Order: sequence, then C-alpha cells, then structure tokens
Amino acid sequence: MKDLLKGKIAVVTGGTRGIGYAIVKKYLEAGASVALCGSRQQTAEAALERIKEEFPDASAMAIWPDLTDPQSVARAFAEVKDKFGKIDILANNAGISQSTALYDYTEKEFDDILELNIKAVMVCSQAAARLMKEDGGGVIVNTSSVVSLYGQASGCGYPASKYAVNGLTKSLARELAKDKIRVNAVAPGIIRTDMVAKLPDQMIQPLISRIPAGRMGEPEDIANAFLFLSSDLASYITGAVLSVDGGVII
Repeated sequence: MKDLLKGKIAVVTGGTRGIGYAIVKKYLEAGASVALCGSRQQTAEAALERIKEEFPDASAMAIWPDLTDPQSVARAFAEVKDKFGKIDILANNAGISQSTALYDYTEKEFDDILELNIKAVMVCSQAAARLMKEDGGGVIVNTSSVVSLYGQASGCGYPASKYAVNGLTKSLARELAKDKIRVNAVAPGIIRTDMVAKLPDQMIQPLISRIPAGRMGEPEDIANAFLFLSSDLASYITGAVLSVDGGVII
C-alpha cells in the first residue's frame, strides 16, 4: 500500500480533522502529495503543522478557499497545480451535520447545509475536473452518508444533502467518463468524529445498537475506502456509492 498513490497529487477538503485528516494521512502514507483544505487559514495551517510533525518528509500544503465560491476554489486549485504540477485526486469531504427537528428548522439552517454539503461539492468538482481533463483524467471521491440511504429521525437537511451528493456522484460519473475521470462516493456509518460527538445521544445510541460489527467506525475505516477508490485498484469503478458502516441495519 505504501506506493499505491506514488506520484499522485490530491486535494482533500475538510482535511483539518476527523475523517478528512485521516484521508490526508492515508494518502501521504500511500505516496501522494496532498493539499489539505480547511475553512480558515489558521486551522488549515495548524493541521499542516501537525502533518509535518507526523510526516517530516511529507509533500503537503494548506489551502483555505471559500468552497462555495467558484473563483476562490479555482484560485486555490491553481495554486496546487502551480506547486505540484497537476491534480489527480479530489476528496470532497467538507460538510456539516444537523439534528434540528422540522418544526424548529430555520430557512438559514437549511440553506447553510445545502451550501456546504452539496453546492461546495459541485463547485470543487467542476474546478478539479477542468484541470484533470487538461492532464488526461483523474479521480473524484465524495463523502456521502449512510443516512442518505435510510434517512434520520431529525435534522432532515443532512440526509437530503447527502442524497443529493449521491445523485451528483452518479451523474458526474456518467458525464466525465469520456474524459477519463472517475467519480465515486463513500457513505460512512456512525464514525467516531467530532461531528458525531455533537449529535444528541438519543440519536446515536439506537444506531450503534444496530451495527452487526459491534462497534462504531473509526476515521481510518473511511480513509481506507477513499484510498481504494482513489487508486488504480478501482480503475473500473465509477458511479458507485460505497457504504462503510459495519453492516448497520436501519
């Protein structure tokens, strides 16, 4: 696995913590150069410093564009290409969760989750695909969620946004295949992250009790799936939504 992504250049959005940070580390371990993307300069640069402590010889950089702004994203991705020469892999991992009941949902809450969870995926995919097409192809992997398949009891905006990610994934896979760009998604189950820790216990515990694997997933479990789909081992896979959920029964 050490050289699985040797010579590849990857961009990871939401790469400063949790699943995104695990993806950054997994890509580096596999030989890729990585641009980790954070929401703010401070958090992105702090994450890069942690990476350099763990991987002293890492080929990595930090970027912090507004992921919903096409011009901001295009500038940041151009910086990545200027530094590394190309972009081979985009991991669209940035996102937020919500648990607000329908009766209390505000329009702003709903707009916010759609902005980051789906519009940003489209904006980043568009910017990356333009560069990948110029260089002969690439790979896009999106973060979906198991609740995109089953829904959840509260916070309807989150599963709705992830269902949209699935649709975007399958559509882009068909559209971009001619340009040798594969597009897939990973649908995590209950994973031990800061985002999950913020959700109410009454929402999480019933789900954990339905996991046949008998445990909550770890960020590395999802990073392994991203690594596989980003590599040539998955060269004939596109348009897939891979559930990584311990066999959860909803």
